Amino acid sequence: MNHVPGSSVAVAASGAAADAVEAHLGSLVEQKFASRLFAQDHTLWGSAAEEESAKRLSWVGLARSSRPLVGEIAAIRDDMSSRGLDHVVLCGMGGSSLAPEVICATAGVPLTVLDSSQPDMVRAAVADRLDRTVVVVSSKSGSTVETDSQRRVYEKAFTDAGIDPAERIVVVTDPGSPLDEEARSAGYRVVNADPQVGGRYSALTAFGLVPSGLAGADVEALLDEAEAVTDVLAADDDANPALRLGAALGGTSPLRNKIVILAAGSPIVGFADWAEQLIAESTGKDGTGLLPVVVGSDQDPEVRWPADDVLLVRLVDDEDESPAADGEASVSVAGALGAQLLLWEAATAVAGRLLGINPFDQPDVESAKQAARDLLSGGAGGGEAPAFTDGSVEVRALGGDGGWLGEAKTVDDALRALLDQLRHHGYVAVMAYLDRIADAALADVRVPLALATERPVTFGWGPRFLHSTGQYHKGGAPEGVYLQITTTPREDLPVPGRDFTLGDFIAAQAGGDAKVLAEHGRPVLRLHLTDHDEGLAQIMEAVSALRGGGAGR
Repeated sequence: MNHVPGSSVAVAASGAAADAVEAHLGSLVEQKFASRLFAQDHTLWGSAAEEESAKRLSWVGLARSSRPLVGEIAAIRDDMSSRGLDHVVLCGMGGSSLAPEVICATAGVPLTVLDSSQPDMVRAAVADRLDRTVVVVSSKSGSTVETDSQRRVYEKAFTDAGIDPAERIVVVTDPGSPLDEEARSAGYRVVNADPQVGGRYSALTAFGLVPSGLAGADVEALLDEAEAVTDVLAADDDANPALRLGAALGGTSPLRNKIVILAAGSPIVGFADWAEQLIAESTGKDGTGLLPVVVGSDQDPEVRWPADDVLLVRLVDDEDESPAADGEASVSVAGALGAQLLLWEAATAVAGRLLGINPFDQPDVESAKQAARDLLSGGAGGGEAPAFTDGSVEVRALGGDGGWLGEAKTVDDALRALLDQLRHHGYVAVMAYLDRIADAALADVRVPLALATERPVTFGWGPRFLHSTGQYHKGGAPEGVYLQITTTPREDLPVPGRDFTLGDFIAAQAGGDAKVLAEHGRPVLRLHLTDHDEGLAQIMEAVSALRGGGAGR
């Protein structure tokens, strides 16, 4: 590993990744990219990106500028403890929820992350220890519909239980946002975040620190870890780990755009999920970008069958580094959590420069949101009629070249028809608009799909992934095929003060996402469970019945 004296991060590259570092490191140093980045030079990504980057670079100094939050968080936690409140729920999406999830899991402290509009999941969260619950409502814009809906449901639950919501809800938002003004007028405690930081770079802002600190994580130590590497990451020299990692990610030639991320000894829990949204949403646009593929073990197909469009990233512990195989295109990364949060943010900015894109916008996330709003306002969240129904599963096919479903009459046939659309250098994306806690076993379909296709397979829970890989699906290279799974909730849940239910909303989100994918020419297979348990078993059985054929390889 390439350790920098005084640094708690290390990066080692091999094969094509090492070639990329050698090809780009010298020019990055010569251009003083690192020092200019940490001086918040908004011209680094070209003129088209300047307006956005000019208001998105304060994250480089958060290790120091976020220090006042430590005392503020401690005061809120002391107040919670004095009232016997020990259950922290975070309502947030994307960058507002994924960083606290990793921070708390790594620290071994409990945090309930509610980043879904699925009615059954929301109801289960609200029913859990309400009398001991503090809810952190996190939304940068203050207008995120998922988070607003979750807040309204909790407000009603507290009120119905005779509890003043203002005593239990802590709001994290940008100053002056609609949520900021509404929460203050309602008497809620509000913590403002740095408005000059985008959501996915916000791990060390109030969005990452407030819920984590209230749950019991040592956020001061996290900032210490980040501060220990700030000067190292800002240095214009060949040893800079952010320059090396960024060059390996974004500088391979030809581009290895599937970034397979494997936890291989790292003590950080769930880091790949946070890195996934940072990388995919930052780079997946203009027909290019990097698609993170989170795998579970070194026995997963994407690791055992390395392809020429795959870069393997191992998250390792210094004392337990997995050596790269001869000629393997891979990167190994080690370091403390706070240090790695800043490292990967800086490396993503480097990769964006090499890819020639703006790493701070997310144009296709907004297009899917608008499509969902259109469907919701039109009362047509369910979308088009099914092509056919097989047992407890309604089957719909969109996008692609049209007519690709062919003569399929069963779920098995429909799956094979979708996978037949997979081409060389393609990937499969599974998008499940289900309860990611109760239905966690569904994620197991990822491996058999990868075995059947010999291609990378991603798995995302909706609507969570819409703030992550959802951007890449539409804005990245047009290589994917998409399997969407939706369900009829066991019991719907009204959104207080709104004219829609959570069931309406998540159906509109799924329908809007599929619609935009289809408009981009992506083939989408929509499988809707009319009976949750029977339909889910039917899909898992159909996936298990697939046999390897190397589709698209």
